[in-house]
Amino acid sequence: MRKIFKPGDHKQFTKKVTLLDAASFQGELLHPVYSTFSLARDFEWSSRLFFLEMKDEDEEGVGTFLQIEHHNPAQIDEEVTITATIESITGNELICIIVARSANRIIATGKTGQKMLKKEKLKKLFGDG
Repeated sequence: MRKIFKPGDHKQFTKKVTLLDAASFQGELLHPVYSTFSLARDFEWSSRLFFLEMKDEDEEGVGTFLQIEHHNPAQIDEEVTITATIESITGNELICIIVARSANRIIATGKTGQKMLKKEKLKKLFGDG
């Protein structure tokens, strides 16, 4: 794992909320807003952006925890910018603080944890090797 980032560094991406991001279960649309499970996916992606540059060829990142707190809804077709900021890097563990914003509103905040492991170790953990 390349140690090329430090606490305070950040990555971000912007996405438009689509109907696929809305809260729905078993084919039933519950709320036409950015759902918790879509936020979870995008929070993890925002912190993974660091690992894409940090990992060696024989390594892969794996999530260890995820926290999300909603503050305001984001509607379908609204643009949301998700920013991951490194809180700490300890050994092979990356902890990021995440903020999702739309215009001047905070949509959600949270935190992610990921560890960098050798692909071979992951295969054994997941029963693939």
